[in-house]
Amino acid sequence: MFIPLHDTNPLKRIRFQYVTVALIAINVAIYVILVSGWFVPADEEEVASFAVVPAKLLAGGASGEMIFATGVDMPERFTLISYMFMHGSWIHLIGNMLFLWVFGDNIEDAMGHWRFIMFYLMCGIFAALLHTWINPASEIPLVGASGAVAGVIAAYFILHPKVKVWVLALWRIPIRITAAWALGAWIVIQFASLLFEGEENVALWAHIGGLLAGATLILFMRRRGVMLFDRTRGGA
Repeated sequence: MFIPLHDTNPLKRIRFQYVTVALIAINVAIYVILVSGWFVPADEEEVASFAVVPAKLLAGGASGEMIFATGVDMPERFTLISYMFMHGSWIHLIGNMLFLWVFGDNIEDAMGHWRFIMFYLMCGIFAALLHTWINPASEIPLVGASGAVAGVIAAYFILHPKVKVWVLALWRIPIRITAAWALGAWIVIQFASLLFEGEENVALWAHIGGLLAGATLILFMRRRGVMLFDRTRGGA
């Protein structure tokens, strides 16, 4: 498994990756708020109100859970958005945000700010829907930006496979490899894990859903003139 650290793939069409930075800031802020318990009680029942629970989502209607401890009911379908901004641990959060920071800016550059927002949310929604379709009776809450980030990974793999990236191999060894190797390894691990982990890690289907959505949407949502599988190598 490779942990991405940095790529030198300069922006060509936008001045700054406002959406990428905003998404990271929102995710971090929500995690801090939940952990601190400032506005929302930091218990599992309250956090689960914002998660995708397949059995409840398919049942439809209101979730019946309290939000902000005020007694407001949230429609279950809203969790298709809210779950992306919830994380179970700081490691879960940092892992997702690191991938988004390194690779999200170039996808935002390839699409523009507004299309990237739509792309990110659509990847996350499709990830949750595939997860729900595969596990319709599951009552285990699904949280995290992994599905949306998987869409970003797939898009980057298709647009910039030759760009060099600094990564940590085995969590400790810094090496410089192409994005095709770094992201390709992550993608292969997701599919291979299905064979070995099976139902022990049902969230894998959310990752795969995000990958499929990202690989498909990038074909139609990229700006005119943005090449697929470009030869840009960059420097890392």
